[in-house]
Amino acid sequence: MDDQRDLERMLGNLRQFQSESDASKESEKSPSNAGTSFDADEFLAGLDAMFASHTAKDKADEYLQQAMADAENAQDYAGLLTVLNETMGFYRSQGRHQENQWIIQRAIELALRMGLEGTEAWTTTLINAATSQRAAGNLDQAEDLFEQALDAARRTYGPDDRRLAALHNNRSMLFSQTHRRRQAIDELHESLRILEHSSVDAQSDVDIASTCTNLALAMLDGEDQPTDAELEEAQSLARRTLDIYQHAGSDSSAHYASALAGAAHVSFASEDYAEAVRQYQRALDVIARCYGEHTDYYRVTAQNLQEAQRKLELTQSTDNPHDSVDDSPAQSTVHTDIHRSAVHNASVPSTMQASAQHSTSPRTLAPGTALRVAEPGMALAKAYWQELVKPMIDERYASVKHRIAAGLVGHGSECYGFDDALSRDHDFGPRVCLWLTADDYAEFGERLQADYDALPSMFHGVSRSAATPRAQGEGRRDGVFEIAAFFTQLTGMPHAPADDEPHLWLSLDESTLAAATNGRVFQDGLGAFSSARQSFTRMPDDVRLALISRRLGMISQAGQYNLPRMLERGDGAAAWLCIEQFADAASSLVFLVNNPASVGYAPYYKWRFAALRRLSARPAMLLTEICGELEQLMRLSSAACFGGAGFGEGGKGAAPSIDTVNAIVETICEQITHTLNALGLSDSPQTFLEWQRPYVEAHITSPATCLHSL
Repeated sequence: MDDQRDLERMLGNLRQFQSESDASKESEKSPSNAGTSFDADEFLAGLDAMFASHTAKDKADEYLQQAMADAENAQDYAGLLTVLNETMGFYRSQGRHQENQWIIQRAIELALRMGLEGTEAWTTTLINAATSQRAAGNLDQAEDLFEQALDAARRTYGPDDRRLAALHNNRSMLFSQTHRRRQAIDELHESLRILEHSSVDAQSDVDIASTCTNLALAMLDGEDQPTDAELEEAQSLARRTLDIYQHAGSDSSAHYASALAGAAHVSFASEDYAEAVRQYQRALDVIARCYGEHTDYYRVTAQNLQEAQRKLELTQSTDNPHDSVDDSPAQSTVHTDIHRSAVHNASVPSTMQASAQHSTSPRTLAPGTALRVAEPGMALAKAYWQELVKPMIDERYASVKHRIAAGLVGHGSECYGFDDALSRDHDFGPRVCLWLTADDYAEFGERLQADYDALPSMFHGVSRSAATPRAQGEGRRDGVFEIAAFFTQLTGMPHAPADDEPHLWLSLDESTLAAATNGRVFQDGLGAFSSARQSFTRMPDDVRLALISRRLGMISQAGQYNLPRMLERGDGAAAWLCIEQFADAASSLVFLVNNPASVGYAPYYKWRFAALRRLSARPAMLLTEICGELEQLMRLSSAACFGGAGFGEGGKGAAPSIDTVNAIVETICEQITHTLNALGLSDSPQTFLEWQRPYVEAHITSPATCLHSL
C-alpha cells in the first residue's frame, strides 16, 4: 500500500479538488494561455498504461517532466499537483531521493498557495511527501509530515476510510526505522482492522495482503530472536498474503514482488533457506520486469538472495546445520514494497525500554545486562519539548515559531539511544536544543535563551544532573544555538565540506561525524538545520572508498601480519595493542561498507560496540557476523597475549587461545573479501587484505592524492 500509484488511486484524483481553486486559477490566467489545456485524466491513463506494459522505468521520467510543463503552461494547478504527486512516487521507486526533494517542496508550496489546507488534496500531498522523506532517510522531516497528515486525515476521512489505513501502514514503516517496534505493530494492526472492516472481498484484497506482509516483517524486526508465537504468526501472515494475490489473480503484478520478498524473509527466519532462495528469485524476476535492474529495490533484494544462498550452502555442507548456521533471522532485508527496499533501513527497537529497574545496582548485574531507566533520555527530551518548551515558544514567539528548529543532537549517550541508569550521573536531564539562523539568532536568540533557562529543570521526576566542564560554555549541550556555530562546536566546521574537498572530509573522524548526525529533530519549519545536518551524512563515495582502503590496510597490518609476530615473540602487550587496532579498524569498516548515509557513522570507542550490535541486528546489513567474532576475539585476548596469568584463567598457557585468535582474524578477513567481491569493489579472492586495497581504490574517480595510498 506504500506504492505511490496505488495510494494516489486510493486517495482519489486530485482533479476533484480543482473546483476549489477555479476562481483563483481563472484570475491568474493570461490571454496567451487561454487556449491551452491539460487533461489530468488523460495523463493518469497514459501513466497507467506505461506501468501496465512495464515500460515505465524507461519512459515515465520524460512523460512526467512533459506533463509538469503542460500543466504549468495551462496554469492548471490542480493538474500540476496531481503530476507532482505521481512524480514523488516514481522518483521514490527509482531511489532518486535527492531529485525528489524539490518535487516534495514544490508540491507542498503549491498546495498551500492553492489554499487546500483542510481538504483531502492537502492530506494526499502530506502523505506522499512524508512517505518520500522516509524513503530518502530524512526521518525527522518524515515524522513531522506524518503527524500533520494524520491530523489532517482525521478531519477529512471517516474512521474506516481505507485511505486512513494507507496512512497507518506508511507511518508504521517510520516507527520501524526509528526503533519503535511496538508502535509499528500497533499502526499495522489498526491498518488491518480498517481494511478488513471496509473490504468487500477480503480474500482478494491486495491492500490487506500488503499490510499482512508489513505486519509479518514487523513481528521479526527486533534485536532478539522472535518467539515461537511471533514466528508462527509471521508465517500465517505470509501465507495469507500469497493466498490473496493468487485468489485475486494478481500474482504477475508488480506488488507481488513485495509479497514474495516478505514471504522469503519469513522463510529465512524459519531457517527454510531453500524456500527463501526460491521466493527471492521469483521476486527478482518480477522486480526486473516491472522496475528494472538498476534500482535500489532490485539491488537490496539481490543482496537478500545472496545471503539466503550462503546460508543454504552452509546447511548443505554439514550434517547438523544448526551447529554452523547463525540462527539470526535478521541477516537479510525484506521489505514489503519498493520504497522500504530503497532505504533498506528498517531498524530494531532500542534495548533501553521503560523499566522499573533503574535503582538496581550495576554491580549486581550479570555481564552484558543492559541497565534500564524509567524514561530514555530522547523520550524525556521530546516530552520536555512538547509539554514545556513548545508551549512557551507558541505563546511568546508566535510570529517566528516556524523559524525555530528543535531537537536533541550532539554529545551524550541519549543522543545515540544508549543511555542507561549510569548515564544520569552527569550531563543528563530534561533538555533540548533550539537552532536558529544567523539573522534570527541575532534578533531574538539571547531572549529565547533566557526564556529557555527559566523553564523548570525538574521534569517527569528527573532533574538535570551535574554538568562536567566540557559540557559548559561553548561546549554546552542544550539551549539556543546559531546553526553554523552549533556544527562548528561539534566538528570545527560550520557546514559539511563540499564533494570536491576530500581533504576536509578526511580531517573529520567518524566519531565527530556521528555526533553531528545523531539524535532527533522534533521541529524544523525552515528545514535549515535539517539540511545542514543531512549534509554531514552525505560523505562523498570517493572518500568512503578511501577510508575503506585505509581500514583494510590496518586490519591486514595489525591483525594478519603483526599480531602473529608479536604473539610468537611473546610480547603480550604489543599483541594486545594489535588486537585493539584490528578491532577498531574492523568495526569501522562494517559501518563504512554499509554506508554511513544509511546506517550512521561509527561513534567513539565507548559506544562503538553498542552501535555495532544494533547495526548487526538490522536486516540487510553486511558483515553482521563480525561483531560477535570481534567480541570473542577480545574475550580470548588475555589468554592469548599473557597465557591467562592474572586474569582468573588459571595460567593454562596461551597456545590454544593463540590458535583461536589467529583463526578468528582470518575468518573475519575472509568475510571481508567475500563482501568486497559481492559489492563489485574487487574481483580478487586474496584474503590478505593489504592486496585488496588497489582493487578498492580503482573505483575512486577523484585524482586527489589524499584519497590514494602510496
